[in-house]
Amino acid sequence: MTQQLEETGQDFSIGELAQLAGVTVRALHHYDQIGLVRPGQRTAAGYRCYSSADADRLAQVLGYRELGFGLDSIRAILDEPDTDPYEHLHRQRSLLNERIDRLRRIVAAIDTTLEAQAMGTTGLTPAEKLEVFGDFDPDEHEEEVQQRWGDTDAYRQSAARTTKFTKQDWQAIKAEGQASTNALVAAMTAGLGASSTEAMDGAEQARQHIARWFYDCPVEMHRNLGSMYLADERFTATYEKIAPGLAQYVHDAIHANADRTEA
Repeated sequence: MTQQLEETGQDFSIGELAQLAGVTVRALHHYDQIGLVRPGQRTAAGYRCYSSADADRLAQVLGYRELGFGLDSIRAILDEPDTDPYEHLHRQRSLLNERIDRLRRIVAAIDTTLEAQAMGTTGLTPAEKLEVFGDFDPDEHEEEVQQRWGDTDAYRQSAARTTKFTKQDWQAIKAEGQASTNALVAAMTAGLGASSTEAMDGAEQARQHIARWFYDCPVEMHRNLGSMYLADERFTATYEKIAPGLAQYVHDAIHANADRTEA
């Protein structure tokens, strides 16, 4: 947007700028009221008129908003000459990393319960479930799981195991599941392909995790699970919250690992 405005050098009405920037007129009114983005001039009729410089400032505001900065912080960065934008960025990076860590813990909890295919048989008291799983209640999915997999050997095997698990067992399962997820995230973040050794090893780690704690999971069954991660929007959404494209990456890594194991 900024480059286009700089090239034209034209002025914009509030409606034109809102449409170009992909924001609402109401948002621009608010930015004007709080002194964040004010129109450089007014028309003879008193309407707001934004210059290219105003639009460029709006582009900076939207960029910082995308990074998660609050409006007060953005105004400080743009208006106060003594403000160090790098200090703000480092602080925001720390906050984002904390959020990512929390999302990974949630993913580990969801993976643990969904992959067990026996979410109504955790063997935990309500207080223990809250401690282990937080605000994610695995028992809410019990009926669906029984309908989908209740007549399978994997479900029966998993149910027999999970009813005996202690709180400490579930905590260990969560930590191990998160480790395998983190390995796949690290491989994707490093720019490694889903068929790289690191990615396939992460997928194998996840498969062994299922087999160790829940049910026998040969590579073909794991391949089907990988497909479900894309077919079931809940799985997809969970992975996408950690990193865009992660659901597809996990799916591809699982399939690549299955091909490697079967070769």
